[in-house]
Amino acid sequence: MNLHEYQGKELLKNFNVEIQKGYVASTVDEAVKYAKKLSEETGTKIFVVKAQIHAGGRGKGGGVKIAKSIDEVKKISSEIIGMQLITPQTSKDGKLVRKVLIAEDVYYDGEFERKEFYVSVLLNRSSSKNMIVYSTEGGVDIEAVAENTPELIFNEEVDPGTGILPFQSRKIAFNLGLKGQAFKNMSKFITNLYNAYVKSDASLFEINPVLKASDDKIIAVDSKVTIDENALWRHKDYESLRDLNEENPVEVEARENGLNYVDLDGNVGCMVNGAGLAMATMDLIKLAGGEPANFLDVGGTADSSRVEKAFRLILQDSNVKAILVNIFGGIVRCDRVAEGIVSACQNLDNINIPIIVRLQGTNSAKAKEIIDSSGLNVQSATAFDEAATKVQAAIN
Repeated sequence: MNLHEYQGKELLKNFNVEIQKGYVASTVDEAVKYAKKLSEETGTKIFVVKAQIHAGGRGKGGGVKIAKSIDEVKKISSEIIGMQLITPQTSKDGKLVRKVLIAEDVYYDGEFERKEFYVSVLLNRSSSKNMIVYSTEGGVDIEAVAENTPELIFNEEVDPGTGILPFQSRKIAFNLGLKGQAFKNMSKFITNLYNAYVKSDASLFEINPVLKASDDKIIAVDSKVTIDENALWRHKDYESLRDLNEENPVEVEARENGLNYVDLDGNVGCMVNGAGLAMATMDLIKLAGGEPANFLDVGGTADSSRVEKAFRLILQDSNVKAILVNIFGGIVRCDRVAEGIVSACQNLDNINIPIIVRLQGTNSAKAKEIIDSSGLNVQSATAFDEAATKVQAAIN
């Protein structure tokens, strides 16, 4: 589950990570009100107006601007709120901006004493350890740094059993070229950031940039936070942070119906029970010359109701030219799945594309008879290669 920048910063603040202070506004009037409040609280006369969408590169699309007065906050906010923001990480249509973050200026006096860094925490699946990735080159695309100057990117692996040790946070501060109070502040910042990552069950914390201000404060100026959805049961309060407007509406509908669905860009819809079989089915589609249009796991109770809901989700994608149903009848009987498929097809009058059904397991022979005698535009298959051949014929 992705968080907005302002939500990620609030999460960091709860773990004593120094952040750039700001308030989120949904209207221009709120933006002006919060700018005045910030000025009273911090004395800042310069403000940063930042579009709040789930995508990076907002500045490149005009979604991050500096306001040097309250009047400029009003003008800039009116331009950003309601705009369709296109960045390198959005589709060509961009994303609608519904909120802006009004943040204080932390780039105060001492231009030559400021420095921006990059810091992120994530899981290294190869070593089964958490990893802190950091660089002296903050405030720019880290991908470009990795490609052009990989020697400027460092990483520190942390054993989840012991947690981050003091020498590791000091090592990171040293490699970033810091000394004195800035060294101590960065060490503390890294420790608190790592603890925030672990205790919030996050899969990613990315702070770009981390600012060393002219007074040696270490501040998170931006935040990109992804929470592991599998751990949300431990964090009931995090569910309220979900912004459904930023998520794929089909995936939202699937989650509400208890289906595991991920939208993809292909032309063959697939309906499977079990994540492993779903991955194998996607491979099968590619071998047949097609591209998977989705990942859809209906689970172990593939009754007629769930099958119908699954079909409705797949059919919302206009790019789908065929549907492959691949069910293993272990917990659920194949004949019941077949009956569910036939019932769903009869209830949905807008299915005008081929459907290939492969049912294996308990009562699979009976299931094939049900499919073949249905009179619907549904083809049964027994073997994987037979299903692949029929998918290939369907998309061609």
